[in-house]
Amino acid sequence: MKILRKIRNYLFYCGIEKEEYKVLKKDAYVSNFEVWRVLHCLMIFIFAALFISSFSVSLIVSNKIFYLIGFIYSILVSVLFLFVFKKDSLIAQLIIYLSISLLLLLGAFITKNNPDNPATTFIAFLLITPMFMIDKPYFMAIELSVSSIIYFVWMYSVKPYDIWLMDVFNVIVFVIIGLFLHIIANSIRIKEFVLARKINIQKDIDELTGIKNKAALTRDINNYLSDKSKDKGILFMLDIDRFKMVNDTYGHDVGDSVINQLGSLLSHLFTNGEVVGRFGGDEFIVFIKDTNDKALAEEAANKIVNGAIENIQLPDIDKKVSISIGIALYNGVENNYSEIFKKADVALYKTKADRTVKFNFYSDEIANLQ
Repeated sequence: MKILRKIRNYLFYCGIEKEEYKVLKKDAYVSNFEVWRVLHCLMIFIFAALFISSFSVSLIVSNKIFYLIGFIYSILVSVLFLFVFKKDSLIAQLIIYLSISLLLLLGAFITKNNPDNPATTFIAFLLITPMFMIDKPYFMAIELSVSSIIYFVWMYSVKPYDIWLMDVFNVIVFVIIGLFLHIIANSIRIKEFVLARKINIQKDIDELTGIKNKAALTRDINNYLSDKSKDKGILFMLDIDRFKMVNDTYGHDVGDSVINQLGSLLSHLFTNGEVVGRFGGDEFIVFIKDTNDKALAEEAANKIVNGAIENIQLPDIDKKVSISIGIALYNGVENNYSEIFKKADVALYKTKADRTVKFNFYSDEIANLQ
């Protein structure tokens, strides 16, 4: 069963598990996009050179129209890749397969011009083009198989029978080799994405709590605020009341445990794409996207406060951990993380100064009191 599972993974998911592939699929699309953006520009020059040469080289004069079509196609696709398509676009991936078909067709035309010799250019494209595409290998198997069948049917009436039989044998062999090279190249490049992703995750994770660190918080919230289509959000800044006393009374190991427990609580409370992380020390950040509903913010703040009282344990079971929170509602005004952070910090300062409440919203009145 393990062998069958591995074969399945190599044929359908580039050598990794299905769930891993789903996570990395967009990275593969972006890589394909960047590679083929360059290759399409190169195709412009190749087809232009072939078209110009067809006026003076009798061997390829019959392909003149095809070269012109390839030249125009390459220009149009290059423009789309440079200015229109998104890097992770599915349409871009389909266009790449169309371009591979065009190159295989070019190989067939070149082979047709010299029918007395076995195919070389077509076979070269069977080997080379799969190396520049990261995708489920069975898609490439379909691409190469269909192209080869069309080639066999087309060349049957063009080539001498013995040369055609030699092409059949060679093409079948090199389709298989091309697919193996495609699978190997895919698995190597996908594993590079896996490693890079692990490194990036480790770089973004707070070691003590396992949630985002300050750098990741800043980047993710800044990315959201820079999106002009987004104009709603809620930023919570919170810290542990009298945390220094916890450290002084129970020791730093207990203090670290309290921070760890709060991080775990936040990661369990917010599971719908919110940005959750440790800003530093005993300070934490939660950012809820696509809403600035004050009632929802109050509900979330109460969940944090009550969750800390109920779930965070101290050596002295009679003692409870309390949390103070500052809240800033985002309405599309702030341009970056620093601006909205300062507002939440002002609201948190107000909460710390008033022992009768556990959270406050930023307002101009609070800011004027500072």
